[in-house]
Amino acid sequence: MYEKVVLTFIFVFLLIISYSIFMGTLDIRSYFFPHLKSPTLEPAPCSPDPPLRVYMYDLPRRFNVEMITHRTASESPVTVKDWPPWPDNWGLKKQHSVEYWMMGSLLHEGEDGESREAVRVFDPEFADAFFVPFFSSLSFNSHGHTMTDPATEIDRQLQVDVMEFLTKSKYWQRSRGRDHIFPMTHPNAFRFLRNQVNDTIQVVVDFGRYPKGMSNLNKDVVSPYVHVVDSFTDDEPEDPYEARSTLLFFRGRTFRKDEGIVRAKLTKILSGYSDVHYERSVATGENIKASSKGMRSSKFCLHPAGDTPSSCRLFDAIVSHCVPVIVSDQIELPFEDQIDYSQFSLFFSFKEALQPGYMIDHLRKFPKQKWTEMWRQLKNNSHHYEFQYPPKRGDAVNMLWRQIKHKLPEVTLSIHRSRRLKIPDWWHRR
Repeated sequence: MYEKVVLTFIFVFLLIISYSIFMGTLDIRSYFFPHLKSPTLEPAPCSPDPPLRVYMYDLPRRFNVEMITHRTASESPVTVKDWPPWPDNWGLKKQHSVEYWMMGSLLHEGEDGESREAVRVFDPEFADAFFVPFFSSLSFNSHGHTMTDPATEIDRQLQVDVMEFLTKSKYWQRSRGRDHIFPMTHPNAFRFLRNQVNDTIQVVVDFGRYPKGMSNLNKDVVSPYVHVVDSFTDDEPEDPYEARSTLLFFRGRTFRKDEGIVRAKLTKILSGYSDVHYERSVATGENIKASSKGMRSSKFCLHPAGDTPSSCRLFDAIVSHCVPVIVSDQIELPFEDQIDYSQFSLFFSFKEALQPGYMIDHLRKFPKQKWTEMWRQLKNNSHHYEFQYPPKRGDAVNMLWRQIKHKLPEVTLSIHRSRRLKIPDWWHRR
């Protein structure tokens, strides 16, 4: 009887062990071969995501750097050897200079391929996307900002010439420009022929002035403005909260169009508070320095909508490590599929911000510990908003190229569908 019980126990034990090995819950090899690792416990390392392959058209310098150097126009494209630095004294023109930094990143020939999100290819047959190096924002700022003829004629002619060049390209023709990239961060960039580039991938700062059919999140990329204040690189106080004496800071134009009328209304709402600095100002070199000093000494920096939902002020605040307070009901933010802005920004609707006392009471009651954590998040994320040459890993230019890479599958789908459709696209007519 005793022997039968023992045999039964052994049989059940062996049955359980066999079942465990079969199901993979027990790796018996580890007991006998302790240095042999099970392939089921450690997944194979992932290979790095390859960089985006970008073909950049060889355009004469009058379409790009000639607007910076003002030398005799050359028909030869700019090279890395004669790539000019961005002028230090150009003030607000810098905020729309994304086109310059993106072009520079493709010209750069450094040995940092693994850290780059996009590389230039010289054979268009191997390209994933096509970059058009036309400085449309700088063209408007240089030739067309008065928006009156004949001053705008140069800006208009450049747009005509670049479209004539592109429409002769078989790579433009085969996709109707859908896989072509146009930086257009000034709301009036390419304003004469904008309808001819509706299908392209546009790099914009927001969608405030564009019809939905022209610019939208399905194909376009939201970029930061290039900040005009200097980055706060030595922000290491023992108590950052107490080191910033001003509760809320704003310095800028208070009379704006469209949603920007909220700025004039806030002038009255925010008056009379000793710990609030709300000042009307225009952007000059001295005023930009004063704004930088004010942001660095403030806990919160106000970002109300301007002529469009966004403005450079938001990114000046980020690199100043001043927690942004965003009052803009229709703002779209850059890199939002990778960055959670609620970790370092506060958001108020127009309705909330225009209630007397509502926003200030909320900021005064905001916990010091939570603010300090937001301040740390700002510091940790601020490098994503830096435009620089040569580009660095995770900076604004590389983040933009990554965003473009994310758009390409839907762009490719659109190209493939358009090639086989025999009638106008029924899907968009639903």
